[in-house]
Amino acid sequence: MPDSNEILIILVTILLVVGLYYFLYAKNKTVATPQTPNDQKFQSLQLQAYERLILLVDRIALANLISRTAIDGLSARELQLVLTRNIRDEFDYNITQQIYIHPETWKAVRNLKENNLLVINQVAARLPANASGLDLSRAVMEFSMTDAKANLPELVSEALSYEAKKLM
Repeated sequence: MPDSNEILIILVTILLVVGLYYFLYAKNKTVATPQTPNDQKFQSLQLQAYERLILLVDRIALANLISRTAIDGLSARELQLVLTRNIRDEFDYNITQQIYIHPETWKAVRNLKENNLLVINQVAARLPANASGLDLSRAVMEFSMTDAKANLPELVSEALSYEAKKLM
């Protein structure tokens, strides 16, 4: 019959093995949890949201926005309204995507929208009352080329891309 020391050693060994097994199981469970179909569906929705928002950022980048907008015959004021409406419409169309992405990343997208609206409105305010749409588009493009925040769309796209890659 084993003495009390042997029983104690056996119990401690069993507890250590069970404890180690539980620790490894719990660690594996949190690190490499198999995804359920719902998790996979949500991850798919997140990736789609990042894709849509990268497209949004590209579409509201000032250079791209101006190149897509017909300027012929518009006054600066009319073009200002068209550009700001396009930015707001693009943003509003994608506003629901915020529920799938990191809040700070959404804040970057929203800040880009606000910055672009501010640039268009400030540049338009500096033009004479009789300025044409072409004058406004040139002034916005010149401002974009000289402004330190001109690469903001690129930075926001990189942030979105980085967050999306973390999901893959």
